[in-house]
Amino acid sequence: MKTIIPVIALCIFAAIAAEAQQTLTLEQCRAMAIENNKTAAIAAKTEEKTAYDSKALRANFFPNISASGAWLYANTGMNRTIEGNYLPTFVADPTTGQLQPNLLTLPDGTPVTGADGNPVFKQYAYFPDMDLNLRLNGTWFAGIQAEQPLFTGGKILSAYKMSQTGREIARLNTNLTRAEIIVRTDEAFFHHLKAIESKKVAIAFKKVVDELLRNVEAATQTGMKTKNDLLKVQVQANNADLLLLRANNAIRLSAMNLCQTIGLPLRSPIIIADSITETGADNAIQPSATADYTLRPEYAILEKQIELKDQQIRLVRSDFLPNLGLMANYGYMHGIQLNGAPLFDRASFSAFLSLKIPIFHWGEGMNKIRAARAEKSIMQLQRDDLNEKMALEAQQALDRCEESAAELRLTLRALQQAAENMRASRDHYDAGMETLANCLEAQTLWQQAWLDMISAQINRRLHETYYLKATGRL
Repeated sequence: MKTIIPVIALCIFAAIAAEAQQTLTLEQCRAMAIENNKTAAIAAKTEEKTAYDSKALRANFFPNISASGAWLYANTGMNRTIEGNYLPTFVADPTTGQLQPNLLTLPDGTPVTGADGNPVFKQYAYFPDMDLNLRLNGTWFAGIQAEQPLFTGGKILSAYKMSQTGREIARLNTNLTRAEIIVRTDEAFFHHLKAIESKKVAIAFKKVVDELLRNVEAATQTGMKTKNDLLKVQVQANNADLLLLRANNAIRLSAMNLCQTIGLPLRSPIIIADSITETGADNAIQPSATADYTLRPEYAILEKQIELKDQQIRLVRSDFLPNLGLMANYGYMHGIQLNGAPLFDRASFSAFLSLKIPIFHWGEGMNKIRAARAEKSIMQLQRDDLNEKMALEAQQALDRCEESAAELRLTLRALQQAAENMRASRDHYDAGMETLANCLEAQTLWQQAWLDMISAQINRRLHETYYLKATGRL
């Protein structure tokens, strides 16, 4: 009973430890890397920001409606008196009905003039003094105002189209960032897989060498083998131990690198659900005969940037075209009093139409438009240059993908031949028909062929990822 309890506890602990480890596939690692990557988060937020910017600029097509109000405090007013005076009179002409000055005339009809030379009227009307008292304190205003641009030379439309293009560029940049993260994740994943498979090679190599070492030790004790043969095998065994130590270190470091890439703590226990077999070439992708790069986000981004420059030219031109706008206001003002009575005592509506026509700016508009066109030409040249580089990169990726597939087929064949050579060499050595040096060399060739096959497997799968990215299919 006392021995059963520790065994049960050990089994429970092993089950908990195994459950704590995360088994991750390549697709899961990609998804975790994209979700936890800060660059991807920045790209997503940038795309979200451009969407809001586009919606904000779309609002410029509609009237801006605002409410306003004001209150005035003033401890001064206006007190004025308009002095009274005598005013001339007029009479209606019975023939025309027009008002004619009511002048004093002589019997011959000549107007009588005074000492100052001005005509004298028959009658004068007296205008008494008028007091004016204007009070401003306590005046307040409230109203609603609407502003609507009618024609801005295409500025609003160009700005909105630029925001739409910027939004599309942000989306393409998110796709580009995602592809770059996937490439880094695949590199970390397959390097960790390579380290794991290399450890398998080291373990198998150590097993073969240890078996040979036991046989040589036994033969040395019986005098069938020399001490020198034993030392040679011991050196090989030490190399096998060193290879296993390096493999363990490589696993630990590559696991930490993978954890950092996918957003886990560096020392998180992980298991990857993948392995390398000697038939790994069967599931290789089939590259296209031509390396088409036009599906890459970079290509679409360059095209969108050209569109952006076109809209920028229209935006610059709009600054030097007529601008027409309409403003309407409906409000109520109260508080201004004239001689104790309100001056305004009802709501009012007003409309204002504004037109601005640029006439002459000493060539500023034309030069700005030319500068914008020059920027577009620069962008087109950069696009052509980068397109050539992307075409070259896509072709290189295609070539390397095909080369890595061929390399894998050759290393698989070499591994089979090295394994058969090691078996035959060991049988001949046991039969006394082969030297120890040849037997050790056959083991080393087998171990190196296995490592070459693993490297070819990893290169083939990584070059597939590089090819997919270079052709915009990732």
